[in-house]
Amino acid sequence: MSHLYLSAAHKSSGKTTLSIGLCAALVAKGEQVQPFKKGPDYIDPLWLTEAAGQDCHNLDFHTMEPDEINALFAAAMHSASIGLIEGNKGLFDGLDLNGANSNAALAAQLGSPVILVLDTQGMTRGVAPLILGYQAFDNNIQIAGVILNKVGGPRHEHKLRQAVEYYTDVPVLGAVQRSHDMHISERHLGLVPSNETKDCQQRIRQIGQQVAQQVDIAKLVDIAQTAKPPQHYIESRQTQASDYQVTIAYAKDSAFGFYYASDLSALQQSGAKLIPFSPLHDKTLPQADALFLGGGFPETHLDQLTQNTAIAQQIRKFIDQGNPAYAECGGLMYLCRNLSWRTKTESLREGKMLGIIPADVTMYERPQGRGYVQLRETSVHPWPSGDLIAAHEFHYSALCNIGEGIRFAYQVMRGRGIDGQYDGIRYKNLLAGYAHLRHTRRNPWAQRFVQFIHQQSCKK
Repeated sequence: MSHLYLSAAHKSSGKTTLSIGLCAALVAKGEQVQPFKKGPDYIDPLWLTEAAGQDCHNLDFHTMEPDEINALFAAAMHSASIGLIEGNKGLFDGLDLNGANSNAALAAQLGSPVILVLDTQGMTRGVAPLILGYQAFDNNIQIAGVILNKVGGPRHEHKLRQAVEYYTDVPVLGAVQRSHDMHISERHLGLVPSNETKDCQQRIRQIGQQVAQQVDIAKLVDIAQTAKPPQHYIESRQTQASDYQVTIAYAKDSAFGFYYASDLSALQQSGAKLIPFSPLHDKTLPQADALFLGGGFPETHLDQLTQNTAIAQQIRKFIDQGNPAYAECGGLMYLCRNLSWRTKTESLREGKMLGIIPADVTMYERPQGRGYVQLRETSVHPWPSGDLIAAHEFHYSALCNIGEGIRFAYQVMRGRGIDGQYDGIRYKNLLAGYAHLRHTRRNPWAQRFVQFIHQQSCKK
């Protein structure tokens, strides 16, 4: 079970671009690459999935138990020749002071050799004490090598290599120069997702070629083979395939694409047939028992969404008839009345959304809700579990002009939600909120949603 953990000293060090490039370079050499991402994220996994040709899985201490992480990791690695885990933020960053949920903790748990990506802009000899400090801080992990990133040129690279080789015993596995070919466009939530990038495969190939030329891929593979596989656990409460046979139509295009691969699998294992459709391009809604509108960027597709009145009318009719539906973040925004957005370079942009939820959506320059959340279900929830729910949110939008009589399915114990107190709007059999759920042992939401759909189908 060969695998590596790619981390950094701090966020914005370029580890995502390097992870994409390493996946592409390894695939080009014939490796079966299994990508992972630490923590909650949709955008980086979309790129890693495209680069590796395998679904990227998220490993998250907030929503998953340690043995649950090990089980998912082991199952995903079953047919892979090498695994690559991309960290979030810095190697030792996390919510807890003791580092229990840090990248280092996950690397130690999985027995992963750590490759440290260092942003070397404005740095020469100072790279050595940085590495020495990271080595000394935690004896539970092995920093097996460093990749010098954003290097200014051959002279800069020479000075950096000299300092690392003279003062430390950590091998330099590569030095990646600053280059336009290593660039992926960004905007308010991070990288522009691969499902919105028309030339994403070309960009991945370019990045992969740059990485292959400047990083010792063979040495990386050797280091990956020193990984100690985590203990395998068999979960007694894994989602089992049920006898329910329901159909869920889920929005999937460049406006809506934020779905966890494991959640889609859990829906299928629970007895749901999944049919993708596009609110941007399709004129008719697939025949289905329920709808799932995931997160995404409706604000960047205002004109197309506003103009496609045919699909909008069918979605409104479907929900108004009391059919089950679930929406997260971007899906919530799409269900409101109007969406307005003033960018830094453009005048006010506005678009009419579906109008199912009596509220308007305003985009802001700063995040309105960001990070881990905890939710307590209210009696309004259509498919309740009764447990405290761990989830996450990341939205630059907020609801305003909210109509009276709104019923909320969640009380927000931590986080922002819709108004700082509540999240999850219930309308008939629709549940729509800002929180992104994750199907886990503690919150088997996919199973409960499918059961609810089945119950509603039986009433017809």
